[in-house]
Amino acid sequence: MKPAPLLVLCALGPEVWALRGGDWRGSAGGPPVLVRTGVGRRRASFAVRRLLTAAPGGYGAVVVVGFGAAVAPGVTPGEVIVADGVRDAEGNHFAVDSAPELGRALRTRGLSVHTGVHHTADHVVRGLERRALHLQGALAVDMEAAAVLAALRELRPALPAAVLRVVVDTPERELLRPGTLPAGVRAWRALRATVPALVDWHRENRPYPGRPSPGTLNHPTPSTLPQEAS
Repeated sequence: MKPAPLLVLCALGPEVWALRGGDWRGSAGGPPVLVRTGVGRRRASFAVRRLLTAAPGGYGAVVVVGFGAAVAPGVTPGEVIVADGVRDAEGNHFAVDSAPELGRALRTRGLSVHTGVHHTADHVVRGLERRALHLQGALAVDMEAAAVLAALRELRPALPAAVLRVVVDTPERELLRPGTLPAGVRAWRALRATVPALVDWHRENRPYPGRPSPGTLNHPTPSTLPQEAS
């Protein structure tokens, strides 16, 4: 059976630009499907539900990837935070067991990687709110991942899934402060550099008959440029 392509979801145009320029050679199932969902849980949920409904067996794995904010001290722009779990503001938690293998793939490609919980917020998180989230166990914050994982849980629970964010700003250096532009350039380059690791992870973890998918979402209690849809 021919493998299905990787579905890559990101929120912003610059993320699409960075990922499109990456080295996708050898990607299982051919060029990945690269989708800009727009910012926020509502847009992300609508996009992934539309895609999964239109092509129920059309994707071999899903990755939510893009820029994000660190809420833990000691993390620097350009480093990668891979999610081993994602939670939302309502307290729902999604365990993601792809983190160890994806983290190894990223480190093999020379990237600095942290693993931990991502918190999906409905607004830009700043100041004391970041500290509060870190005290609650989060390492990174985004605005889309939980909605994507909720849709996968409902529509394709066995589909391998992963979430990663390249750090743009940190508690020590928030957005709109001096140094943001250099930090953004580092993060953009690092995001592009994640592409070969995503290819490696998808190739090693694509499901085949009789094998469980090691990157699937758990329930709580190739030189061609990627396709793009939006």
